[in-house]
Amino acid sequence: MTAPPDTDLADDAALLAASVRDADRFTAVYDRYFADVHRYVAGRLGRQAADDVVAETFLAAFRRRAAFDPARGTVRPWLFGIATRLIAQHRRTETRRYRLLAQVGPDRDPDGHDERVATSVSAERLQPSLARALAALSRKDRDVVLLKALAQLTHEEIAEVLGIPYGTVGSRLSRARRKLRAALPTALDTEGL
Repeated sequence: MTAPPDTDLADDAALLAASVRDADRFTAVYDRYFADVHRYVAGRLGRQAADDVVAETFLAAFRRRAAFDPARGTVRPWLFGIATRLIAQHRRTETRRYRLLAQVGPDRDPDGHDERVATSVSAERLQPSLARALAALSRKDRDVVLLKALAQLTHEEIAEVLGIPYGTVGSRLSRARRKLRAALPTALDTEGL
């Protein structure tokens, strides 16, 4: 998904601010971003862990909503930042998962439409060699690659999410692409990353 129009960005900040006075207003922020955040987290940790991590993400956002500062960025990257920090707590599981995927390959029989959609954007669909290559990346490089590939964030949004300079996003992405190309010389088109 691409970032919402600027008017929606202002609306997001206004909704978050209004939710401090009226907690029910937070539901609109949840409804707007749940699917994007869930897709990203499911791609990183799998569906079962994603449900818990996304719930933790929105709970943390709800608890911290009064501290949100629109001058520091927009709501969407703020939510992805919370999710990415929670994912970091699960990174050992993520690395083990990629190593397992490298051994067993993708699930060939997903259940239902929702499952097929989640699978198409998740690590479960990755080829074993790509899973091995992702597991071999540093956590910082893997975060940048997967925020770009799974969450489809811009460089600016990734910088916001990770609290790093814009140029660092580019250098980490470039380094990760080089490593992925070396590991997968013909099997991967990294231009979409």
